[in-house]
Amino acid sequence: MRPFEDMHLLSGWFERTFRGATVNDIHSALNATKVDRVVQPKNVEEAASLVRRLAREGRSLSVAGGRHSMGGQQFSTADILLDSRRLNRVHSLNPETGLLSVEAGTQWPELLAHLKSMPSNTKPGWTFRQKQTGGDRMSLAGSLSSNIHSRGLTFRPFVDDIESLTLVGPEGEPSRIDRSNPLFNYAVGGYGLFGIVTQVELRLVKRHKLRRNVEIRPSEGILGAFDEKIASGYEYGDFQFAIDPASEDYLRKGVFSTYEPVAEETPIPAAQKGIPSRAFHHLVRLAHEDPTQGFELYARFYRATNDQIYWSDEHQMAPYLDGYHKKLDRVLGAACKGSEMISELYVPRKDLEAFLAVARTELRRLKAKVIYGTIRLIEAENETVLAWATQPWACIIFNLHLDHSPEGLVLARDQFRMLIDAAQSFGGSYYLTYHGWASKEQVLTSYPRLPEFLAEKKRRDPADLFTSNWYRRIHRLVE
Repeated sequence: MRPFEDMHLLSGWFERTFRGATVNDIHSALNATKVDRVVQPKNVEEAASLVRRLAREGRSLSVAGGRHSMGGQQFSTADILLDSRRLNRVHSLNPETGLLSVEAGTQWPELLAHLKSMPSNTKPGWTFRQKQTGGDRMSLAGSLSSNIHSRGLTFRPFVDDIESLTLVGPEGEPSRIDRSNPLFNYAVGGYGLFGIVTQVELRLVKRHKLRRNVEIRPSEGILGAFDEKIASGYEYGDFQFAIDPASEDYLRKGVFSTYEPVAEETPIPAAQKGIPSRAFHHLVRLAHEDPTQGFELYARFYRATNDQIYWSDEHQMAPYLDGYHKKLDRVLGAACKGSEMISELYVPRKDLEAFLAVARTELRRLKAKVIYGTIRLIEAENETVLAWATQPWACIIFNLHLDHSPEGLVLARDQFRMLIDAAQSFGGSYYLTYHGWASKEQVLTSYPRLPEFLAEKKRRDPADLFTSNWYRRIHRLVE
């Protein structure tokens, strides 16, 4: 059924709604959810008015931005869904300190365009330090609520870049929350459960140019290679490993891409190489059908981009082709619908190679189909209640194919639980925001403060005005 679009007067302002809509996440497509309606407030006052009305009526809402989260954090069955994407204005930039006040529904391409066009942001100007890789159309509120990270070599998670946020809580009044307020540490990495984040005060850095360095090398000794790059002043980088389980190179060989600062006057040629959408589809198909050829083609592309020059913000942009798997299913003649699911595992850096050896064996045993995988670094943060970067980790990301059949979902569950077990066996952890297949023991081992988080959520929002399917599931699991 097509959503019914309606315009009606509510509390003195116009609310655009889509009644009876079915929504889903963009990447895994495993969270099809029938909501009561989708509401798109165009300013903070409209969002706050909606909260006050729902509080009076005893109803609940969830908040979505780019809809990339795969664990159901942004949807709630039969409740109101607040779509934040119209909250996308920049309010101010302090040209001396680089503090930017921006509405939290703003997505990364919009933010980049705003910063490049602001008269007060004189060249080279201020820009963001980090964003997620793998997709651009994700909101600042979603990034904050998941406490994301980038491929920065010495960065802490996104909480490090946030000066303050404006939150519309259960009372329906916007409040500025900074680090002196204990609520800050619940809202950042809090998955939208403490209110609607309507505005973010973001700490920017000076925009600068980088040179990409590309090597094809083994995973053995990769942490030493990272250390050498950091000592030489490189700022970003990752290692993207081979994905064919039938090959000796499986998780052993990869593309090591790193980025070093260069002088501002270094020219950026107009005809630099990039991956067009047609090539993206071809690479994804090869990852499913012939992963060795796919990796070799991907490595050949990256080698061709060695020494290319990028702006520090633009090199982090990575367009995502929505719905690519529908086309792929048709091309491959798939027997059932398929998609990919991501998990991110963390291990102490000294244990990275031992973890990869376990993962290599167990992924083969469970017949996992790795479509993409990479290794990054993260520094520790101890501010957020649900902190995931509790020590300087090596981050290992696996993007696995799964079939949307009962057997396929059970197999995927077993594969992801195995990866979590493997990481935790080395004293490691995993990222909470992706799939919902972790066991209770796995969840509480990696997030021991989760009961405290849920208790504070209940204390501040006893009626569960702010909710989600993920919240209900994790509450049942823990309580």
